[in-house]
Amino acid sequence: MTTYHDGSPLISAAELSGALGSARPPVLLDVRYVLVGAAPTGPTAIEQYRAGHLPGAHFVELDRDLAAPPGAPGRGGRHPLPDPEEFGAAMRRFGVSGDRPVVVYDGAAGLSAARAWWLLRWAGHSDVRVLDGGFAAWRAAGLPVTTEVPAPEQGDFKPLPGQLPTVDADGAAAWARSGLLLDARAGERYRGETEPVDPRAGHIPGAVSAPTAENVGPDGRFRPAAELAERFRGLGAGERETAVYCGSGVTAAHQVLALEVAGLPATLYPGSWSEWSSDAGRPVAVTEQPG
Repeated sequence: MTTYHDGSPLISAAELSGALGSARPPVLLDVRYVLVGAAPTGPTAIEQYRAGHLPGAHFVELDRDLAAPPGAPGRGGRHPLPDPEEFGAAMRRFGVSGDRPVVVYDGAAGLSAARAWWLLRWAGHSDVRVLDGGFAAWRAAGLPVTTEVPAPEQGDFKPLPGQLPTVDADGAAAWARSGLLLDARAGERYRGETEPVDPRAGHIPGAVSAPTAENVGPDGRFRPAAELAERFRGLGAGERETAVYCGSGVTAAHQVLALEVAGLPATLYPGSWSEWSSDAGRPVAVTEQPG
């Protein structure tokens, strides 16, 4: 396999530009995403892609290509993990092969691109990176964009699911008692002050608030590894095994990515708060950080 890095899950715009000019460039996946209702007057993700994207990038629709349909209440949440065979077929249509690097990006901070990164790693692809700062960083570097949609490709990627660890709702409850369970949502959602999407406000009892937005700087690029390590170790990571959840399992993948940048392993709870809060039998907490 051609590689362009020393094991980091991130790639800079300059590094990516060089890799795209190599004899075997990486597959590029554009994973821009707009939450329904979040920007009702703004362009959709596909409209953003059509207005300009990295040369050769294939558009990936998160709800279609990176998730199964929403589960029943208490089962799966808003973005359940996709069927492995369907996920593999989608990735092959974009040219993903087992022996070819993949680079994923979104608009800036990597919140949706990290879902593709995590899924590909979970499914067994060993060389996936996230463009640090996303499309905004590419444009800021003065690098070319295009409106040309690439022709479909045919890759050979065959998923081997389970290569990254996951935990279910019962496991998350146990993790909050015996390990470190991080809640990646905004602080006001953790505290139960607001809940714009899911059935109930609050958080999993025993979980610790660690908003994903604090993983990146104002420019959408990840904070240095040492800063991230200091942040997460201050919350207890490293001393205790760590699991992560968010609203629907998407931005929690960003937290897993940030923890990997920091050199700290983490487990994902895919169903996340959307699954937990829709089960009336699950307890909810609205306190500050556990003591």
